[in-house]
Amino acid sequence: QVQLVESGGGLVQAGGSLRLSCAASGRTFSSYAVGWFRQAPGKEREFVATITSITYYADSVKGRFTMSRDNAKNTVYLQMNSLKPEDTAVYYCAARGLNSGYYYRPENYVYWGQGTQVTVSS
Repeated sequence: QVQLVESGGGLVQAGGSLRLSCAASGRTFSSYAVGWFRQAPGKEREFVATITSITYYADSVKGRFTMSRDNAKNTVYLQMNSLKPEDTAVYYCAARGLNSGYYYRPENYVYWGQGTQVTVSS
């Protein structure tokens, strides 16, 4: 079992930055592929980023967000720069097996955190 806890969300003005953290207990992140998703009110949960041997980003965040991993701390991060109001959402980290299918599909992720709210004002 893996337990995931997100933190670092908050309120920021457009153009600002936030860094989200996702700490894992149980099995280490090195045994799983970890991804970030987000869900805004009235919208479906959407892929943001994932990291295995390389990192993939949604087109909407590429160039602004950076995902990283610290195996020693059993933690992954999402550095979010140049934030836009449309980035407002609850952000979730999730884990899946290394060969569990398309990385951008939330149904392929088994473990999920509780989410952390990110609000970007215009």
